[in-house]
Amino acid sequence: MEIKEIPASETWPLRHKVMWPNKPLDFVVLPIDEEGIHYGLFENKILVSVISLFINSQEGQFRKFATDDYFQGRGYGTKLLNHLIEEAKKLNLKGLKCDARMTAIEFYQRFGMEVVSDVVRKNGKDYVMMELDFEQ
Repeated sequence: MEIKEIPASETWPLRHKVMWPNKPLDFVVLPIDEEGIHYGLFENKILVSVISLFINSQEGQFRKFATDDYFQGRGYGTKLLNHLIEEAKKLNLKGLKCDARMTAIEFYQRFGMEVVSDVVRKNGKDYVMMELDFEQ
């Protein structure tokens, strides 16, 4: 297994396949993708999981976290998110936040993240903002 930085464009096919397969590919391309730091987790040279980090001042937000359906439940997402948290700490960020689908709340809580917003509906899915504060 290997985790490394990858270009934004390398994340798009997996984002599309996992998150929004019924939408056009452009739907998963963020206007700020070129400003982000993108990580890919590879198993036997196959891209299994992706996550993108965007930094605003000393706050980090991760977006478009996706693990190939075939590889879900095997700990790859956990390894990638742990890697991202460590990278964010090395960058001296104060914390991380994300817009979490309701189905992912328990997963993120295992990393110490807390729900900090009401439910918001976007593109037919319900989300909450979650945060992890490094300064506690």
